[in-house]
Amino acid sequence: MKFYDAHNHLQDERFGGRQNELLAACKMSGVARMVVNGSGEEDWPQVLALARQDAVVWPSFGCHPWYLGERSADWLEHLRKFLDQTPGAVGEIGLDRWKPGLPYEPQEEAFLMQLQLAAERNLPVSIHCLQAWGRLHDLLRAHPRPARGLVLHSFGGPAEMIPALAKLGAYFSFPGYFLHERKQRQRMAFKQVPPDRLLVETDAPDQLLPEALNHFPLAAADGKALNHPANLVAVYEGLAEFIGEETQSLTGRVEENFLQVFGG
Repeated sequence: MKFYDAHNHLQDERFGGRQNELLAACKMSGVARMVVNGSGEEDWPQVLALARQDAVVWPSFGCHPWYLGERSADWLEHLRKFLDQTPGAVGEIGLDRWKPGLPYEPQEEAFLMQLQLAAERNLPVSIHCLQAWGRLHDLLRAHPRPARGLVLHSFGGPAEMIPALAKLGAYFSFPGYFLHERKQRQRMAFKQVPPDRLLVETDAPDQLLPEALNHFPLAAADGKALNHPANLVAVYEGLAEFIGEETQSLTGRVEENFLQVFGG
């Protein structure tokens, strides 16, 4: 079986330079491709280097709403240059009304600039959204979108919005964090996702699985637990059990969906 991680941050400095070790463990576990998402100009070079080093890595470059305040004046031109260098994706971009103290006003402008770039180049786009689902839907409906689709990373929106977002080209990505018992609402929403729009992710090093499913314990230098990207297999297994599907069947379906939106 081949496993596809629709969203992680392998470049994250919390991994302490152990990326080669992590990649080796992922390959041994059957991980075929992973989308590694940049969060801002500072980490785009690391994402590009990982993609050039290993074909398992599918690079994605974007300005995350949490880090918009760190942009340079020429950030959009820099983004274009990174996308010129390798086939990839745009992301992680998005809208966030959840994080305390995070200004919302600059977020829509940056989001739409990056969405437009993805649409112009027909590149997949990875979207972060917290407490802004209605506004996200309205913006997507009113502006150009990449024809190949868009990925709603760790989709936690209302189940009732899934059909409308799917009509706009959305794929819905399930993280292992939703396997925690307290995340029942989020899990239940995924029973409404169309079969051809389901993806799976780790969001490593974040969104830890329940302890019983964390088969690759990992910690940062400060001792804080990290999510290992090789936990992807456990995410598939947990999701398959929840929706009542054989893991092998789920992996085949997710592979088709991943290749449809991201390419080979």
